[in-house]
Amino acid sequence: MTWTSPISSSDSVGSPLTGLADRLESVRDGIADAARMAGRDTDGITTIVVTKFQPVSLIEELATLGVRDVGENRHQEAQAKAAELASLNLNWHFVGQIQSKKARQVRSYARVIHSVDRPGLVDSLASDESVVDCFIQVNLTDDPARGGVAAVDLLPLVDRVLGAPGLRLLGLMAVAPVNNGEPESEPRRAFAHVRELSDGIRRNAPEASALSMGMSQDYAAAILEGATHLRIGTAITGKRPEHS
Repeated sequence: MTWTSPISSSDSVGSPLTGLADRLESVRDGIADAARMAGRDTDGITTIVVTKFQPVSLIEELATLGVRDVGENRHQEAQAKAAELASLNLNWHFVGQIQSKKARQVRSYARVIHSVDRPGLVDSLASDESVVDCFIQVNLTDDPARGGVAAVDLLPLVDRVLGAPGLRLLGLMAVAPVNNGEPESEPRRAFAHVRELSDGIRRNAPEASALSMGMSQDYAAAILEGATHLRIGTAITGKRPEHS
């Protein structure tokens, strides 16, 4: 199956490939600056380039620029891209919400799943045949539609993942809250809360120390609070193409 981009994949003026290397280098510099401020080494930070709605040619170009970790949040698109680009041996990260009935398909191509958020999904992802890395997504808002487990239900879900065959818990994932569609002015406060939750779960899961948090607009704040996995889209890929 070939996923068809909603725009041309040629490197023409205005295409997502224009300036891609410069944007990638700018973000890498920003990550290095934030890591220095935090007294951290960039070797402990994985940058996942989120390529939702972007053409496969952009992902191919990213690969030539040294990118190995790519993220998608729509199963049908992710599955098709992973199949078409199988020869690149990329690390595919699934960062969106997952329907339980699609869980087995997602784990067939995803190296890491960032959005485990309920017991039923854990059961659907469990497998005696292979192991997939995962994060538990924490909801930092009062809106259940945003995905993620409430903090009060976090420890039971951690235990559910630890007891499920075929799942290796890396840590916690979160998205900083937004107000009226815009990021909050102090995302670092939200990320500090996730770090505190992480400290709490490590009594039950001492190896689950990773933190998947930080996006294009707030990755520096996430690094200051210990993020190990950044999910960065438009700051690297440019504006998303229009889609139907």
